[in-house]
Amino acid sequence: MDATQIVCIVDDDESVRMATASLVRSFGWQTRIFASAEAFLQSGDLGKTSCLISDVRMPGISGIEMHEQLLKLGYAPPTLFISAFPPVALHAKIQKDGVMAFLPKPVDAAAMAHWLNLALGSP
Repeated sequence: MDATQIVCIVDDDESVRMATASLVRSFGWQTRIFASAEAFLQSGDLGKTSCLISDVRMPGISGIEMHEQLLKLGYAPPTLFISAFPPVALHAKIQKDGVMAFLPKPVDAAAMAHWLNLALGSP
């Protein structure tokens, strides 16, 4: 396992954040969790992020806005968006901006494993 690979999880819902982190750790990757886009953007972990998993709808900065800010700052980690509200118009924007996948909540463990393996390789 590559101990330098860190999956950062950004979700304002604590139960989703903790469950997603537990799932990702069960696959063998390290995680860092953040309750908001602002907390992640100010964390100092941007350059250490091997993969980003983010909710789309959050108070303050949305997952999409956070991703746009990351790109402007020169960071483009493989990104997986998760949301209970999958707006159709979002799919085209996500593909255009190079986001790997959009996963509906509740997140399917097999789908998460698939996309993490594509982003990071096997741990």
